[in-house]
Amino acid sequence: MVNHRPPLVPSAKRGGNKRTIDERAVVNGVMYILSTGCQWAALPKDLPPRSTVNDYLRRWDADRTLDRIHHALYVLCREQAGREASPTAAIIDSQSVKSAEKGGAASTRRALMRARRSRARSATSWSTPRDC
Repeated sequence: MVNHRPPLVPSAKRGGNKRTIDERAVVNGVMYILSTGCQWAALPKDLPPRSTVNDYLRRWDADRTLDRIHHALYVLCREQAGREASPTAAIIDSQSVKSAEKGGAASTRRALMRARRSRARSATSWSTPRDC
């Protein structure tokens, strides 16, 4: 089976040095951090250095590579499950409908004001010096 889709991970930039890092090892490092929730310093030694994994993670997040990978995997999983590539229906529960009928724009404004007040309170509590 021949894969004619473009690669999801961008190739090295033109004019620079040849890429020496194994991209699969970088992906394994990213997946290890995300799946275990460990600190960067706890990244196993058989994976690339944490600074390299972190740099790639930040770069792939900024250029939306992670979004493209997620979408490709999402479509693939749906197809393997025998479903359409993208859902064709949405479910709205009765609670959502009731909320929308009751409040409309006025309740949205009230909720927004509560959120702003809450953020302002938390900002002032952090502005006071804390004893260590």
